[in-house]
Amino acid sequence: MSRRTERIAAQLIAEIARVLRQDVSDPRIGLVTLTRVDVAPDLSHAAVYWSSVEPIERIEEIAEGLASAAPFVRHALARELPLRRTPELRFRHDPSLALADRTTRLLGEVDGSKRA
Repeated sequence: MSRRTERIAAQLIAEIARVLRQDVSDPRIGLVTLTRVDVAPDLSHAAVYWSSVEPIERIEEIAEGLASAAPFVRHALARELPLRRTPELRFRHDPSLALADRTTRLLGEVDGSKRA
């Protein structure tokens, strides 16, 4: 990523988080954490990676809520950010936080069994 797209990605993640927190009222979304944004060099689209502490059963429901909110969020970005072209948003689930939590628990279990 170029320095310009890195800067735009940082602006996007901050503004998307703000819009989701303050302006989106879809109950399916709940509490999500944005982990990163990958922006196309021509700003045609941006992949927004998210994670959640919600149970794994709710991941699909959250994904549907985010997909539904994407046009609204994009419109809000167009109003707030000084970009010539506002990228189309594609929300993608990032399982890395859940995997890290599971790994930590497993390591704790292994460490606990060594002490016994």
